[in-house]
This record gives sequence, C-alpha cells and structure tokens, in this order.
Amino acid sequence: MFKKFFRYLILGLGLYALVATSVIMFYKDDPQAMIWQDREAFNKRYIEKLRLEDTFTLNDVLEYLGSPDLTYAKRDGEQVWQVIFYRTQHKTSDGITTMDECTGLLFKNGQLIMWGPSAYEKYLEHNDGKI
Repeated sequence: MFKKFFRYLILGLGLYALVATSVIMFYKDDPQAMIWQDREAFNKRYIEKLRLEDTFTLNDVLEYLGSPDLTYAKRDGEQVWQVIFYRTQHKTSDGITTMDECTGLLFKNGQLIMWGPSAYEKYLEHNDGKI
C-alpha cells in the first residue's frame, strides 16, 4: 500500500514539475493584461535591456510590449519618423499617463535608433518643432 502511494506521489510531483516548467518556459507575458504597476516594471525592464548593437524594428517592440501609451509620427520626404512612449515610472496618481512618466523610443523608417529622454528631442528636430 505504501509503495503504491509513494509511486503516485512521485508521479504527481513529476507531472506538476513538468507542467510548471512548461508554463514558465513557454508562457508569454501579455502586457495588456497586466495591472499598471506590473506593466510599468515590465516596460522598464525591456527598455533597460536594449542595446545599440542589436537591431530592433517597430514591429519587434510592439509585439513584445504591446500598444504604446503615447505615439507621434511624421513623414519627412522619404523618411518616416515615429516616437512611441511606454510608461516606465509613476509620478502622479491622476489617471493620465504623461510624457514625463514614459520613456520614448525613436524609430526611423521602422528601425529603432534611439531611446530615452533625447528621443523626443531628436524627433522634434526632424519635425521643425511642430506636432
């Protein structure tokens, strides 16, 4: 009797470990389903890991982080400039996400070229200061 119980216990624990490992390895976080504090931390971690040596497209970022909190775009001749903002730090509990609570990511023709506080300034340079 004890052997049978022990065998089922080991089998159950092994199955539980397999399911838990599968969920951890293959379940993708959905930023849209997160509460705002978790999404803010998720965005910040992702942006902190960005490196200039890597190539990121607008679609890569949108696929991973979901829709941005703020976005601006313009066409300048053959160039398409787009700056998107993801909330990364909480400032005021007013229910409104503002630029000072976000980190900007600047794309030129769909390629990430800059992020951080200077991204929006660079965007404005190519926008003649008008939005």
